[in-house]
Amino acid sequence: MDYHKLRTHHRRYRMKRAMGRGWKKVRKVLAWCYRHTFGLLKILDWYIVWKFLGTYLFSIILIISLGIVFDVNENLAKFAQYHAPLRAIVFDYYMNFIPYFSNLFSPLFVFIAVIFFTSKLAGNSEIIAMLAAGVSFKRLLRPYMFSCVLISLMSYYLSAYVIPHGTVIRLNFETMYKNKKKVTSAENVQLQVGKGVIAYIQHYDNSTKRGYGFSLDKFEGKKLVSHMTAMEIQYDTISDTKYHWNVRNWKIRQLKGLKEHITSGVKLDTLIQMEPTDLVYSSGQQETFTSPQLKEYISKQIDRGSGNVVQYQVEYHKRIASSFASFILTIIGFSLSSRKRKGGMGLYLGIGLALSFTYIMLQTVSSTFAFNAGFPPLMAAWMPNIIFAVVAYFCYRHAPN
Repeated sequence: MDYHKLRTHHRRYRMKRAMGRGWKKVRKVLAWCYRHTFGLLKILDWYIVWKFLGTYLFSIILIISLGIVFDVNENLAKFAQYHAPLRAIVFDYYMNFIPYFSNLFSPLFVFIAVIFFTSKLAGNSEIIAMLAAGVSFKRLLRPYMFSCVLISLMSYYLSAYVIPHGTVIRLNFETMYKNKKKVTSAENVQLQVGKGVIAYIQHYDNSTKRGYGFSLDKFEGKKLVSHMTAMEIQYDTISDTKYHWNVRNWKIRQLKGLKEHITSGVKLDTLIQMEPTDLVYSSGQQETFTSPQLKEYISKQIDRGSGNVVQYQVEYHKRIASSFASFILTIIGFSLSSRKRKGGMGLYLGIGLALSFTYIMLQTVSSTFAFNAGFPPLMAAWMPNIIFAVVAYFCYRHAPN
């Protein structure tokens, strides 16, 4: 065997040994993860997990099916009036309607699931048998919390990455075949597009991506050094780069001390750090952004000095806070329904529904406080969780041991 073949063979042997060591490390990590997650769950835990998740999915299917029936009955006349095709109704509207409202009312479905199947377990004396066998009340919460982890991760992933894309399609469908209303213009828009650079547009039409009465001022400190005006500004939608605008009938005044230099022209291609989405705001626009896009948009708007970012900040924090709602409501539901009662679960199911609706209402009210009363967006988003965490702790402390 010559030198080159021997060297190639030795290199392959070393690669196989390195890959073997790498796979051993991966297997160790996976084994550790299994032992500290699935390995902690026993047969009893899996029994409760499947009961929990099965009831949760069943309640979602049942309630969303009823919601679709009522929505079809309400909007059928509009769909027929605007000649909405069946394919668009099914795939553009209802296929995006289902995940949006399922995730919106996920805390309600979690609460219903916990109350329903835990009351059934208590009614069949299964929880009494578990406690009599030495299983503590705290230990019984383990499979519930494991189920909440799965639901919370799924809820956050849907709200942060999946649902915003579907919301864009659903809102476009509603604009075309249902409401026929969409904000396509803006008046007297002023924003900071760079450090010391202020843009102003008297009227902007988003359907044509064209603005009128445009001015661009550049400051150094508090001193105006350049003032540009244009009769018309047009966004270049076919450009390979962002922020590409065409201005027509323009004039630039450059100020240097007491001297002034004026240049003008008919057409000028320029880069201005703004986009059409920065100029026109529509209701619910924050719901069409994924969480990374929301974070980037909020940072950009704050740098520009825009005051229209509160609803975006609330939406960003609410997506994180809402994913923890399943833990809080599960503890409340389990604490209320784990004791066997002669009267059945009717009273506690009613209490559970009232608490769930109160939680959802409080989410809406807290967002309104952030918009109108000046509440910090982070506080407004987490307020329902903080209040109901106190309720959950009170219920847990008074639950049967």
